[in-house]
Amino acid sequence: MNALVPLPVLLPLFATGLSLAAGIRLKRFQRFISVAVLTAVVVISVVLMIAADDGPLSVHLGDFAPPLGITLVADRLSGLMLTVSSLVTLCVLVYSLGQGMADKDEETPLAVFHPAYLILVAGIACTFLAGDLMNLFVGFEIMLVSSFVLLTLGGTGPRIRAGSTYVIISLLSSMIFLVAIAITYAATGTVNFAQLAERFDDLPLGVTTLIQAMLLTVFGIKAAVFPVAAWLPDSYPTAPAPVTAVFAGLLTKVGVYCMLRTETLLFPGNRLGSLLLVVALASMIIGILGAVAQTDLKRLLSFTLISHIGYMVFGIGLADREGIAGAIVYVVHHITVQTTLFLVAGLIERRGGTTELTRLGGMARSAPLLSLLFFVPAMNIAGIPPFSGFIGKLALMRAGVDNGSVLAWVLVGGSTLTSLLTLYVVVKVWNLAFWRSEPPGQAAEGTVMESQEDDADDADDADDEADVGGPAVTPQDNQGIPVRPGGGQVVATSITGKAVTTTKRPPRTMLAATAATVVLGLSYTVLAGPLAAYTDRSAQELLTRTPYIEEVLRP
Repeated sequence: MNALVPLPVLLPLFATGLSLAAGIRLKRFQRFISVAVLTAVVVISVVLMIAADDGPLSVHLGDFAPPLGITLVADRLSGLMLTVSSLVTLCVLVYSLGQGMADKDEETPLAVFHPAYLILVAGIACTFLAGDLMNLFVGFEIMLVSSFVLLTLGGTGPRIRAGSTYVIISLLSSMIFLVAIAITYAATGTVNFAQLAERFDDLPLGVTTLIQAMLLTVFGIKAAVFPVAAWLPDSYPTAPAPVTAVFAGLLTKVGVYCMLRTETLLFPGNRLGSLLLVVALASMIIGILGAVAQTDLKRLLSFTLISHIGYMVFGIGLADREGIAGAIVYVVHHITVQTTLFLVAGLIERRGGTTELTRLGGMARSAPLLSLLFFVPAMNIAGIPPFSGFIGKLALMRAGVDNGSVLAWVLVGGSTLTSLLTLYVVVKVWNLAFWRSEPPGQAAEGTVMESQEDDADDADDADDEADVGGPAVTPQDNQGIPVRPGGGQVVATSITGKAVTTTKRPPRTMLAATAATVVLGLSYTVLAGPLAAYTDRSAQELLTRTPYIEEVLRP
């Protein structure tokens, strides 16, 4: 069974080579490779999750023992994260296939999408399975390289700017990470998690606290917690819908996973627990207030993402069995629901021509299936019973009450307020985009939505006509094309940044993939008992530490 541990990393990397070799001339083969490999990763992840319930699994690549070899470890937490992430990435891939085929994107950018996406999946799996700090860093860098390609697909101006911001922030966090790794190795002579868990106890308190603070900073940037989350609302919304969905759903949770792993395995005792609770509270309140102020759906969802990361940090900050278990439940829930909401946002943009809520309406009548696909995850993320969002929030609040400290009670109140404001936000979206009458400016079926390059060309034409004394062309002169408040045409929804055509009936493949993520989110409610029991055992294993250490260091 241990031989299966490296496969979630190796299979996508192997498929990347095949996908690049296939290229644009063998589009169907390229799609088949991607779907087949991710399906295989789902099966392997489920097997690992079940097997890890009997104890951690490990493999030393090349049969080199720590600290020389590369160690990959699958325990309950990593097995669960692998399973959820592989299911979500498969659904998003199918969604992207539907979007690409509907837009007839057959140019080079789409041929690059599949290899970049597979590399991203391999990087995510590497971080979940990494048994040492160095390979955790390698996983981060694999994700960074593929993320920049995916964020800038099509080469539009906004995507390049957003990708540049993302890369700069990521490189800064990588530099801090490398310095932390260097200090760790200089102090202990190893970067292997199991060995560090034994050797950190012998270090001066100041050294371990410095390393802990640096690692928390790195993982906080990745997770987009306040005050290092300002980059996210400007980076994610410009990307294609499937890219934004997998980034929002998964990449931020990689940072949360790393917090869970290091805070329980390397830094027991919760020395910085109060700081984490303050950060959690600030992320919740500031994030949701930012969402309240938004009128663009993608930016609104980006701020709710920041806010709900606070719930997970809340559980980590409590650092007890109930808090850790609640955090794991909420991570699983949020990966799926946040991904679903961004996929729905892509469908709304395709149906209405924009994600600007002031220019949407009437979709409850004109697109009832799309309305349902939004309503279910919206109620889920708001924490309405009996959805998994309610289960996760209730577990975290009960853990806060059981903790009994003043700061924990403040977090319970902050969690309640954040949940109510989240409900207000999703109800606002429902009222504006779905419930009210369709506004006169909404794009009709068949309207060609212009890309950013087309918009720039139109602006240049308008300037040229004005210079020669002709009538200046304004955005309102483009009949049938909706205009954002303050001017400027709507950004295209195409993966490659090309112009697309709105439609009242989104492609069935996109609808089916989105519906699959909705069903996956609902399954957490149906399987709430087994899920809660599994996460409780996972939390106990994390806090005990002994099973992990013994598995990695056994002869």
